[in-house]
Amino acid sequence: MRATDPFPLPSDADLRRLVHFSAGDGRIWLAGHRMLLVHVEALGSLRRELIQTVGVQQARRVLMRAGYASGQRDAALARQVRPGATPFEQFAVGPQLHMLEGAVQVTPERFEMDLEAGRHLGVFRWDHSWEVETHVRHFGPQPEPVCWMLIGYASGYVSAFMGRPVIYREAECAACGASHCRIEGRVLEDWPDGEQLARDYDPDSMLVRIEDLQSTVDTLRSTLAPRDDLGELIGQSRAFQRAAGLLRKAAGTNVTVLLTGETGVGKERFARSLHAMSGRAGKPFVAVNCAALPADLIESELFGAEKGAYTGASSARIGRFERADGGTLFLDELGELPLPAQAKLLRALQNGEIERLGGAQVRKVDVRVVAATNVDLEAAVASGRFRRDLMYRLNVYPIPIPSLRERQEDIEPLATHLLRHYAALHQKRVAGLTDRALDAMRHHPWPGNVRELENLIERGVILCSPGEAIDVDELFPTLPAATAGQAVTVSAEGHLERVSPPADGDLLDALLRSGLSLDALEDSLIQEAVARHKGNLAAAARTLGLSRPQLSYRLARVKERLRD
Repeated sequence: MRATDPFPLPSDADLRRLVHFSAGDGRIWLAGHRMLLVHVEALGSLRRELIQTVGVQQARRVLMRAGYASGQRDAALARQVRPGATPFEQFAVGPQLHMLEGAVQVTPERFEMDLEAGRHLGVFRWDHSWEVETHVRHFGPQPEPVCWMLIGYASGYVSAFMGRPVIYREAECAACGASHCRIEGRVLEDWPDGEQLARDYDPDSMLVRIEDLQSTVDTLRSTLAPRDDLGELIGQSRAFQRAAGLLRKAAGTNVTVLLTGETGVGKERFARSLHAMSGRAGKPFVAVNCAALPADLIESELFGAEKGAYTGASSARIGRFERADGGTLFLDELGELPLPAQAKLLRALQNGEIERLGGAQVRKVDVRVVAATNVDLEAAVASGRFRRDLMYRLNVYPIPIPSLRERQEDIEPLATHLLRHYAALHQKRVAGLTDRALDAMRHHPWPGNVRELENLIERGVILCSPGEAIDVDELFPTLPAATAGQAVTVSAEGHLERVSPPADGDLLDALLRSGLSLDALEDSLIQEAVARHKGNLAAAARTLGLSRPQLSYRLARVKERLRD
């Protein structure tokens, strides 16, 4: 595409529909991502302090990189919002979002783009740059351009849109006395000094030193962090760190460890991490779920059985204690262990001796026992279901594993880690999690803890459209949608409009006058949304406030009704 005269941008009505002001909870959303309205003067004060602290050049490059990251984020919306549109109409999402966000007025003057050949030339006029206004207010007229975040945004947006490095620079700046700003952008290779321009987006030497130090700290921390064969346990919350600290202290000893906590908190992962950090790491780790074994087989499973010990025992078999010799035996759901097996377990813990079922020979075993339970052992002892002496023997070194509700700071890193895992498992490209999805996870009660989070993220990966971010509807399909009366959007005139159905029965009256049934009205809305977005179901679903699977289900119903 090539255009060399000033020409208008397309309508931004589709973008304005993506902006919602949640007046009830004080948040603003743009296509599922949280935004802020911030006083320009506040940003100007931050900018001034940054300049005074690290100097003009350091501040300039930091702000350019911040703008670059913002541009990359907005580029992800371009083709989703306007599928099937012309390249310029898709490209215009960036300049229009920049204006909608209050950053600058954008007027295209020249636009050439060939995505297949990887060529681009863009010239845009900028008016009312917020950076010019605040910089000149604090520092007066300038000899060099000052639209640092804005030019970073342009470079980041076009680079992400084209899938290759594109650099924009200010040819004119109102801070230098020009009547307006003008920017020009080209593919990196087309700039004679492209390599020099690209260095503006490299990390500063000061930041490199900080990052190197952080990397060193992370490396040291990772050597101490609990980990098993699946990798490092993830968590930075105080509750998690307390449990991890107890685990590290126990790793260098042979003390029997009792892991307590709700179902799904990851007790087996902690047990495997304890084994991996201990001197027994090269020996077997054997896990037993006591609740999953029939009561009449538990003793033979744990301690082994001699030939003829019970009907069907045609040969001798070793038990889990012998298999774990030299290593670690993990007894999960220990509170479900029958009383006879508890007596034998107590002897094994005290003396390191076991006897196979039906045998008389005492066998020595060198096993570290890690037990886990979500049962209140004190209550089990009081009710006669658990031996008091065994409880005291196990309770030498208890480690309570916190529930996910107690470690909210860990939800996002855990979710991100699981997202990468399940995206790779299902061979699906996913663009992360929306801010709305993360916010919903922070407020979820998590009765199933980490195990529930794993299931939820896997479901989200499966339900979301390829290349898109997982939104709250994919994570919580049964979560009631927010009431329409709480949402506010922006009109074409720039005024806030509450998105709510007509009051006092107006909507019902209008429906009755139209003669349409409820099903016919739904069919019309769905068909219009799909037609408006030229068959792109993901975009149509966003317009209707549905997830893509929900829209697909409703479309199938529309087709069924049309056949009838």
